[in-house]
Amino acid sequence: MTAEPWVSVDGVAKHLGVAKDSVYRWIEVHGLPAHKVGRLWKFKLSEVDAWVRAGGAAVHAHGVRDRVDP
Repeated sequence: MTAEPWVSVDGVAKHLGVAKDSVYRWIEVHGLPAHKVGRLWKFKLSEVDAWVRAGGAAVHAHGVRDRVDP
């Protein structure tokens, strides 16, 4: 079994089809699962996918995030 590779902000942005700015905002505001390695953010796509499925990026029309209880 091979370990899941770490990906960069660019990789997450491409995976989700969004701008890099959105990825940075989601880290700060919405709790996108990210790991700081030095000055860089690194991600496991399986964690990102689970976060999306749980509604992590969901925002109402007025910019209020949906509440997602663990």
